[in-house]
Amino acid sequence: MNKLLLINKPQNMTSFDVVAIVRKNLNIKKVGHSGTLDPNAEGLMILLIDKATKALPFLHLNKKEYIATLKLGIKTSTGDIWGEIIESKSIPDISNDEIKKVLSSFIGKSIQTPPKVSAISVNGKRLYEYARKDQEVEIPKREIEIFEIECLNIDEEIHFRVQCSSGTYIRSLCEDIANKLGTVGTMSQLTRTKIEMFSIEDAYTIDQIRNKEFIFTSVSKALIYPKIEIESVMDVKNGKKIRLNSEEEIVLLTHNDEVIALYEKDDEQHTYRCLRGLW
Repeated sequence: MNKLLLINKPQNMTSFDVVAIVRKNLNIKKVGHSGTLDPNAEGLMILLIDKATKALPFLHLNKKEYIATLKLGIKTSTGDIWGEIIESKSIPDISNDEIKKVLSSFIGKSIQTPPKVSAISVNGKRLYEYARKDQEVEIPKREIEIFEIECLNIDEEIHFRVQCSSGTYIRSLCEDIANKLGTVGTMSQLTRTKIEMFSIEDAYTIDQIRNKEFIFTSVSKALIYPKIEIESVMDVKNGKKIRLNSEEEIVLLTHNDEVIALYEKDDEQHTYRCLRGLW
């Protein structure tokens, strides 16, 4: 089996908890995911079932969408309201139009500093491990891109929708927005609503998983490569090079509409070799 399973993760549950529940209820040992969600966040997770785990490095899952809420006036140790308040600051008199203008200013590429409590590895240890021991470490910055950002509502807090590149930390984005508004801020709510072409509307709840009320999604939906249907899989499963009528650098081989392997062009004309077997 090489399928995907779309999950709507509830709040107060870790990504590992979700994987464990699916593993137990489906009685499948190999279950992975395409990206974690913090326990206090909710929303779309994509699980890779069985042999689909081998396809993870090749999945096209780079654009994500979130609905987030920003609380102004406080800064916390974790970048969200579940952390310890480390700074308080007055909130300047800002018009709704000014807030929307500041949000729009984040569209495009920029360099972001991830939170101290993130899972990024530095010298073999996760950043949150350094934070727990109150150890200082240089946090590696990264380039991110905001494709869209939209103000949804402004009441006591700022509610917004954002489409961004994979690896963007919304907690850090909230702090940066607050800073640009002349104060401090922290994230108070986060829901992941989309990952590329996959939407939370198509995801299943944990109860639906337990009750076996779900349908798998083909892993080929997230493999954005030209598909070539082959008649026999023997040479592919034996790891042999094959000749294909294609000029593409990478192709996705299917048999009876089932994903078999990713093949890449060899030096010889029209000759391809196995890049990743998915059988």
